[in-house]
Amino acid sequence: MAEDRKGFKIKEDKLGEVKIADEVVAIIAGLASTEVEGVSSMAGNITNELVSKLGMKNLSKGIRVDVKDGVVRVDVALNIAYGFAVLDVSTKVQEKVKTAIENMTGLEVSGVNVRIASVDMGKSK
Repeated sequence: MAEDRKGFKIKEDKLGEVKIADEVVAIIAGLASTEVEGVSSMAGNITNELVSKLGMKNLSKGIRVDVKDGVVRVDVALNIAYGFAVLDVSTKVQEKVKTAIENMTGLEVSGVNVRIASVDMGKSK
């Protein structure tokens, strides 16, 4: 793993250790979020928006991950499709992200905060 990346240890035994980069957890959260019906896309800052328009896909766009002592807190910013109930979509995103991270990494998820950044008028029910 590159020295400049933030990461954390998820396992250590006599065979060695397993480390995972924060970005991997963010990518898991991003993929899980976009699988929920009603999520149009992930929101990001202006740099991420420009990168995605140039054709380079950033799967962790709109995700912030904070890991302390094996417990994960995730902030997700997304764009919702017009016609979907914000509360329903947000709740499904929270559940899906929590389940995906816990199943794939074995880490405990203490919270998933969802921020709706915009409504996509081009995609609706």
